[in-house]
Amino acid sequence: MQGLRAAPPAAFLLLLLRPLLLAAAAPGAERELNPSSRLVAGAARVALHYLNFQAASPGALLALGQVRKATLKSIPDSGHKYYLQFTTEDYKSGENAGSCLATVLYPKTKSTPVVTIKCMHTKDQKQIEEEDNRLYQKIRHQTKPIIGNNIPDSYGNIEPALEPVWALAVAGSSYIMWEKSTENLGYFMAQVKSVKQWIRKDDFTEFDYTVLLHEIPTQEIVSCHMRLTWLPGHPLKVKYFCASDNQGLQDGSGMESGSAAGILNERGANF
Repeated sequence: MQGLRAAPPAAFLLLLLRPLLLAAAAPGAERELNPSSRLVAGAARVALHYLNFQAASPGALLALGQVRKATLKSIPDSGHKYYLQFTTEDYKSGENAGSCLATVLYPKTKSTPVVTIKCMHTKDQKQIEEEDNRLYQKIRHQTKPIIGNNIPDSYGNIEPALEPVWALAVAGSSYIMWEKSTENLGYFMAQVKSVKQWIRKDDFTEFDYTVLLHEIPTQEIVSCHMRLTWLPGHPLKVKYFCASDNQGLQDGSGMESGSAAGILNERGANF
């Protein structure tokens, strides 16, 4: 008889976390979903948007691999809650990066999805920290502020010197995509239209971006201005405004679970 040591990582993770993920205060039976459906894939990507932003680590960026199992519970007075088990890929290389369990609640009274996610990674934390530090040092040792446009270009290529700002744009825009996602609308990061680095006197790096998000299933391209501040080992700070938003600048930090509207009273406030 095999013990827990012989159990596959995903199965072992499921065994540990299943009771936590299935706990719900409101009654309602779970319904099995087709793992390949658009709504299921959208919910899994929302969970990864949340994770990528909270990780605040370009070296830890994850993309969706394959959804293995999905169920849905309709919770009265709360909303639809998805229970998901899926694999992940390294955002840059596309290689297998592990597996995750997540719940995604689309609340009836709050637009931002509520996410709980736990993952088993193939890349260890030390490797991620080393990769982040290399990227950070590459940015800090620039002799001039980084300025770039159309990343990637029309052929899908990214200049090596611009790879750090692209990775940071993915991490920062993950906050925007998580906050803007709904049960029926999802987002992909399409392109950095422009980026400009601000020189700071402290250790933080700071950039102004214009990013293009691909909206699914409408196929519309949403343009967002984003101010991003980053230092390895610290929460990512993001302020943004999208062309389709009829509200003030949105403010997010890795220490927060949501956002608050506000006005950015500092240089570059109007981008």
